[in-house]
Order: sequence, then C-alpha cells, then structure tokens
Amino acid sequence: MLGLKLPTDPRWVNIAEKNIDEILTDHAYCEQKAASTAISLIVSFPEYPELIQEMIALSREEMGHFKMVHDLILARGKTLGRDRKDEYVLALLKFFPKGGSRTTQLVHRLLYAALIEARSCERFRLLSEELKDKKLAAFYHKLMVSEASHYTMFLKFARKYGDRKTVDKKWQELLDYEAGIMAELGKKESIHG
Repeated sequence: MLGLKLPTDPRWVNIAEKNIDEILTDHAYCEQKAASTAISLIVSFPEYPELIQEMIALSREEMGHFKMVHDLILARGKTLGRDRKDEYVLALLKFFPKGGSRTTQLVHRLLYAALIEARSCERFRLLSEELKDKKLAAFYHKLMVSEASHYTMFLKFARKYGDRKTVDKKWQELLDYEAGIMAELGKKESIHG
C-alpha cells in the first residue's frame, strides 16, 4: 500500500523498545514538525484554497498528536527531551534541486511530506504489532491509521497540482532514493532514522 522500496528491518522495533523514551521524544517532535509543515504550506502557497483547508485541519490534528505523545511521556514519569537533528529528513531534502517554478516547488514539498508520512505509517505499524507494551502498541495502531490518510492526501495534492505522469515518475525516483537513505540510517532510536 505505501509503496516503500525498502521495508524497515524488523529488528528496529527491538532498538525502539529498548530506547522507548528517546522514541517518544523524537515522535513528539515529528508531530510538531508535521504541524509546522502544514502551516508552512499555508504561508507559502495561499493561492490553493483546497490545500489550505486541508492544511488547517492537518496542523490541528498534528498538534493534537503532539499533545497525545507529550501526555504519554508525562504519564510515564518523564519530561519531553530536547529535539535532535532529523538525519532522515535532512538526507531526503537533498533529493530535489532547489528552485524551479512555484508549482514545481509545491509538488516537491508535497512529495516529501507524503514520503515522510508513509515511512511514519510503516514504523507505527511495526510498533503497533511488535511492542510488548500493549497500551503503547494500541496507541501506535491508532496513529498508524491517521498517518496513512496523510500520506495519500499529500500524494493526491501533488498529482492534482502537477503533471500526473511527471509527478508519478518523481515519486518513484524519490522512493528509490529514500530506500538508499533507509539502508544507511534505518537502525537508530528515532521514528525515521
């Protein structure tokens, strides 16, 4: 369904489980960054009313997810740790060249967002199926469903605003590129890396 070219190594769940506090902190910041991305798309591309409406709803939802993760951290007797550099996203952002038309820039940002959501969905599925902590597993199952709808929404908008054939070609190339990133980074105690 997600089209990812390199699935996460199932052993990643063992790393995540042993470092669950780091995973939760990283996850909280991922949700905050997803909300920021939605707001950034509103600010950068105000001429797309349908996109704006969806991004308003998405920013609210992602901040709701941030609160859920933060509440979970507090319930575990911990506090939110410091944000760390997201090596996965930094590597991903090197794929498309900078510049181009506004439409090209929009499509590239939508494709990045779709891929990040797809990888999050895949990781949440693994956590929901493999974590020994059943409460935490159920929490990740709920979020997995949400991430899947985000992935498809971003891809739908990329195909709507760009040339479908070109967008689909770029999407496949981005998926191939991301597989290389995951081969290098896919073994760390973070949601994406």
